[in-house]
Amino acid sequence: MFKGLLDPKVDFVFKNIFGSDKNPEILISFLNAILKPKDKITVVEIKGNDIEKQFIEDKYSRLDIKATTSNNEIVNIEIQLKNEYNMVKRSLYYLSKMYEEQLTEGEDYSKLCRTICINILNFKYLKTESFHTGYRLKEIETNEELTDIIEMHFIEIPKLKDNTDEKDMLVAWTEFLKNPESEKVRSLELTVEEIRQAKDKLIKMSNDSVQREIYEMRAKILKDKVSALNKAKEEGIQQGLEQGIQQGLEQGIQQGIQKGLEKGLEQGLEQGEKNKAIAIAKNLLDVLDDETISLKTGLLIEEVEKLRKN
Repeated sequence: MFKGLLDPKVDFVFKNIFGSDKNPEILISFLNAILKPKDKITVVEIKGNDIEKQFIEDKYSRLDIKATTSNNEIVNIEIQLKNEYNMVKRSLYYLSKMYEEQLTEGEDYSKLCRTICINILNFKYLKTESFHTGYRLKEIETNEELTDIIEMHFIEIPKLKDNTDEKDMLVAWTEFLKNPESEKVRSLELTVEEIRQAKDKLIKMSNDSVQREIYEMRAKILKDKVSALNKAKEEGIQQGLEQGIQQGLEQGIQQGIQKGLEKGLEQGLEQGEKNKAIAIAKNLLDVLDDETISLKTGLLIEEVEKLRKN
């Protein structure tokens, strides 16, 4: 019995559609739409596309897409349903790792390839109005570009406006991700072969009981992960405020009414921030690895490892 289409914004589904080496033309079309290169991408080599094996071995793994292109580029695409915070720092971290891992010790820097990180977000995150933004290294005052060797893109799906030109392929693909059952997408299927292929693949996945079961498991994991983050944040803020105010008052009383309160509250709130980070980290131990927890809380990896051992 058909239960409706799966959500292509869930990373398990997204990677099956865009990260399959059986239909590389889908990813090629998507990348050309985002990057709009002078020389169009004609070939992609997709890395680590055994999605079910990856999911079974580590249910909390990042189901992103890694590929190299015919333009000698290394690309990573990640899709996020909910705001997990620290998105920019997280992306810069993975972008720098992708760049650094290209060389072994002693190799020449000239071998470094252009490295691109693409973040697809199902929430508004940046201050810009456009649904698609791209960033490179530029001079602060003159805006002169230093290099295009590293590049970061954000696609914020909720910012896509209804009256946007559907002839633009990035608009077309974002419409597909936003609502694959819409009239706009049905119309696009008739004129854009890659979108028709993507829709066919989505329908096939939706009718496969095994794929649907994995999808539902993944959707639950993502939901639980966000709930844990939100709970940790709320508990951390509350605990930090309570301890900060208490310690601040105690210190303030000892040092004098006005001056003591000011200094004591400041010191207490600083300790509260530390306690907040620890509380958040404790709540994330079951759903994230130490490296990611360190990034999200600001704690040292050694501190996170100590929390896990305890």
